[in-house]
Amino acid sequence: MAIVEALEANQLSGDGAFRFGAPDRLLLVSGGPVSHLATWSLVAAPAIKRVVIRQPSRHHMPAAEPHEPLTGDLRLMDNETILQAEVEEWKHGSWYHSVTLRATDLGDLFFKLQAETPDIPFVCAPSVGLPGGPFWSGALAYDLVQWTQPIRLQHPPDEGNLLAVLWRIDGGIAVDHENDTPHVFGNNLDWCAAAEKVLAWDGQPVSVTSPQPHREVVTHTDETHEDNVEAVRQGIVNGQVYQVNVGKHWQGEIDHPYTVYQRLMRSNPAPFSAYTHAHDLGFALASSSPESLLMVNGTTLQTSPIKGTCPQGTDIEEASRYREQMISDQKERAEHRMLVDLMRNDLTTVARSGSVNVGRFDVEAYANVQHLVSHITATIKPETSGADAVQAIFPGGSITGCPRTMVCAVIDQLEEMPRSFWTGSIGYIDVHSGQSAWNILIRTLEAHTVGGKWHASVGAGGGITIASQPKKEVEEAAWKGVALRIAAGWMREEHTTLPSGTLGIHPLDPPKTPQMEGRCGHIRTLKEAFDQDVKGSVLFIDNLDSFSLNIADAVAQTGRDITLLEGRSPQSERWFDPVALHDLLEQLAPSHLILGPGPGRPEDASLTMALAHHALAGQLTMPVLGVCLGHQALALADGRHVKTSPFGPIHGVPVGIEHDGSGVFSSQPSKLKMTRYNSLVAVENGQHQLTVNAVEADSGLIMGVRHPTLNIHGVQFHPESIGSRDGQQLIAQFLSTQADG
Repeated sequence: MAIVEALEANQLSGDGAFRFGAPDRLLLVSGGPVSHLATWSLVAAPAIKRVVIRQPSRHHMPAAEPHEPLTGDLRLMDNETILQAEVEEWKHGSWYHSVTLRATDLGDLFFKLQAETPDIPFVCAPSVGLPGGPFWSGALAYDLVQWTQPIRLQHPPDEGNLLAVLWRIDGGIAVDHENDTPHVFGNNLDWCAAAEKVLAWDGQPVSVTSPQPHREVVTHTDETHEDNVEAVRQGIVNGQVYQVNVGKHWQGEIDHPYTVYQRLMRSNPAPFSAYTHAHDLGFALASSSPESLLMVNGTTLQTSPIKGTCPQGTDIEEASRYREQMISDQKERAEHRMLVDLMRNDLTTVARSGSVNVGRFDVEAYANVQHLVSHITATIKPETSGADAVQAIFPGGSITGCPRTMVCAVIDQLEEMPRSFWTGSIGYIDVHSGQSAWNILIRTLEAHTVGGKWHASVGAGGGITIASQPKKEVEEAAWKGVALRIAAGWMREEHTTLPSGTLGIHPLDPPKTPQMEGRCGHIRTLKEAFDQDVKGSVLFIDNLDSFSLNIADAVAQTGRDITLLEGRSPQSERWFDPVALHDLLEQLAPSHLILGPGPGRPEDASLTMALAHHALAGQLTMPVLGVCLGHQALALADGRHVKTSPFGPIHGVPVGIEHDGSGVFSSQPSKLKMTRYNSLVAVENGQHQLTVNAVEADSGLIMGVRHPTLNIHGVQFHPESIGSRDGQQLIAQFLSTQADG
């Protein structure tokens, strides 16, 4: 804050810096104790180029017809809408339109921005971990989900609403927190020289004004919030979703958003804080986010999902008790495990097979709350980049849920309004090298000028699982919004009983990521398999599950290639024709077939059901394995009933498995631990071809089936999960089986 004041006082930023660039402002601030999270901060120099993205017209992107994804009515998009970005240049004291970029998605947009970005090093280079040449930084709205998931929103933003603002960073001041040293960098030598002269700070803290009291309104009452939690829980019981993050917004008038941000830096410092202000657009974001969505540095990818929350304590002992309760709570751990599996899946889109690993598992303590946090790393594929990685994992899984495509549609259904920038991202990207870092915009205030006054919105919510209690979820959302509502002047500090505590990181033992040694196979899309004339690989039917690529990665770790076939998309309907399906299988000649998991009932996955019937009729020669929904499809095709579990849904919980040592369980340990993600189960109801060869130890529910003569197997659990201790070996056992001839 002292640097910002010094620059503004000397007309090196803000309104007085028009000769250097725009009055817009961008700060990336690592608040809190110096750690592996908080290493540097950035104060950007005045920008001379920016990109603005707005919501297209309803003609180009109409709202979806009313439907209810929670009942299984998922409407997938069958055509792509162009993402249009306006590049603007700062000239003569104003922003002027320069060029329009048209992209297919976020990754393509960053690729096209290469033409607007000099690929030359800074004359004065930053000494911290920032790119060595011009890069882009700014904010992405959650509503860009319209280009990262194959759904059309029922409640899209109004035409012309902001979806992103990014500035080209040609210079600035980077602060190295290891030694508390600022470094000026950039290509404008006049600005750099002037900035060097004003960096001296006498150590006196910057004065921060107290908030003026303002009134707030809330978009969802506590009763509506509770109803939404119950609706999600019913959707979980019906097998449509595993976990959904739902929230609400507090809104009201505020002082200037930068003064709110200053208060947040004092009251609620966080490692991925940021402030952006587009002066002429009347738009600002003040974020004290604790969560990292993505970091890309060289060949290393990292995502750090947060899931699992408890309060701080009134003292160290109470904070420790809350922390231990959270660590040992089955709901919190299952919710977190689910998110880790989801983010492993998303990284696999752009990562080398076998490289995804959970490197750290911590409790991170902040001003009012404590969180479970995993740090998941991977090695990027040579043919992909940091731009592809943003496209693959935006928006973050911790603020959407599982399975991703379905829950994004459910969020739209329940919240009944655009999220705008809440749960989007602020960060930066070098569009040439792919080096990047993005936060998740939680603990964030979004502000717009209306009639000369600033009005703002603060969103908060939580991940809903079957174990969620509606009233507690409402309370948790309130905890998460307290610091911002106080900083905005909507609450007085004495009106909250939420204790504050000391910031810190408490390391835990990370789970061991199942990995095999040796050569890894390739994961290909169907198009890639066609283009490369691939034959004899494993064929995987992807039913929109958020863990599908984890199964593909587990297969690749055995050294086998795997081809992904979309099982639930408008494009997959061509394979419903038996002749077309026969020709496809003949062309691919797969060595094995895996019917993947997914949301809903097996009847919702028509291609998987068709393949299940073909397999049981003896019309497929390759070995077949059904996982979760795929297992249920085999059971249903065999005449069993598929019903809601009499013991309720289980998601993200490792359970004991008893088996008879046959089929995929041959050579497996007698005591298995496998993670369940299911609400529906196959049940006995007469004579069937498939025999049961595994059950859950405690409940006796069917967990595995096999055919007595054909090479057909089904497992209800998820062997690829981080919590499935012996799952990799089970997948390898299936792949060791041979075709029937």
